[in-house]
Amino acid sequence: MKIILLQDVKSLGKKGQIVEVSDGYARNMILPKKLGVEANTKNMNDLKLQNQHAEKVAKENLEAAKKLAEEIGKIEVQVSVKTGEGGKAFGSVSTKEIAAAVKEQFDLELDKKKMQLSEGLKSLGVHEVPVKLHPKVTATLKVKVVEE
Repeated sequence: MKIILLQDVKSLGKKGQIVEVSDGYARNMILPKKLGVEANTKNMNDLKLQNQHAEKVAKENLEAAKKLAEEIGKIEVQVSVKTGEGGKAFGSVSTKEIAAAVKEQFDLELDKKKMQLSEGLKSLGVHEVPVKLHPKVTATLKVKVVEE
């Protein structure tokens, strides 16, 4: 019997895959637990429509991420930090502070978890911070650290 999987099944396959299983396994395991449905013409068409919709949504998300990356590339956010003698900063500038400054200065909502900063910014000047907006799109945000 051919089955369209609704969820990932460990020894069978991934969600959305069409697999061939024995009739007993399908009737006793897959169908009662709602892990899959029979691969008839109606269900095949539904799967096809779902895949088309998912592709369309993914394409829209990619376009939105590219547009946001362009916007981010044009701006330079300014963050102030307390400094001591010789221009040394007390502490560092974290992704949380950068995200708050972007929200305040440019009214853009950036997730601090998407900023790829290995450690906080500890020196004055302009730094480039990569922001991963989408698996295929990474923007570069310019952060200017100045004395308070």
